[in-house]
Amino acid sequence: MSQKINVTIWNEFRHEKEKEAVKKIYPEGMHSAIAKGIAADDLNIRTATLDEPEHGLTEEVVENTDVMLWWGHCHHKDVADEVVKRVQRRVLEGMGLIVLHSGHYSKIFKALTGTTCSLKWREVAEKERLWNVAPAHPITQGIGEYFELPNEEMYGEPFGIPEPDELIFIGWFEGGEVFRSGAAFRRGNGKIFYFQPGHETYPVYYNENVLRVIGNAVRWAAPLVRIKDAAPNVEPLEKISPKNVSFGKAGVLQTPEL
Repeated sequence: MSQKINVTIWNEFRHEKEKEAVKKIYPEGMHSAIAKGIAADDLNIRTATLDEPEHGLTEEVVENTDVMLWWGHCHHKDVADEVVKRVQRRVLEGMGLIVLHSGHYSKIFKALTGTTCSLKWREVAEKERLWNVAPAHPITQGIGEYFELPNEEMYGEPFGIPEPDELIFIGWFEGGEVFRSGAAFRRGNGKIFYFQPGHETYPVYYNENVLRVIGNAVRWAAPLVRIKDAAPNVEPLEKISPKNVSFGKAGVLQTPEL
């Protein structure tokens, strides 16, 4: 991996074009707001969007990405399966993946979790309190016991994900629901972090705590190794003594002749 962490922020970038209320909050897109919000000397950030050729996720881009952020909502079906497989392969090799808000229903998150990733939801601009349940984790550094968002879309349990390897945040909503708002997973050699805040009609990606969590997650998810998938036939490291047995093609032990 290069000295800087190569980050690709992927966003559908359609709500900002189609809905005036969203465009007013994110005139250059949510991906641009996140990119500006987490910008730092140790991060080399690029963005990609759905309507670019190959969704901006060409072989070259994915090959040279250390950590990818993913925001999707109403157009999950429009993401090409070939691109999903490309991203999934890189995660299994070691690339980090941070799935944001409604990206829970994306093809890539479903592919990597193997579950429905379904949940309950309600959009009435209610307050959310995110409880930091892993204060020693790298993702929560600089975050207090909790932080609050004045307006957010409610996501509620049950959340159709596998048991997280690490639970980072639990969200409580004004209407009474709770949600596993920050969950970390390992798949192959890659790290995955799902982070719930980020509904497009609220200025969540300008919130200092949200941006701090995302920045921390990028550094946590940065790969330590990259191991490409292979199933090589290898020579033994040590000398193997001859055995007086033989095996058939199906691996069935054959009785040696006396």
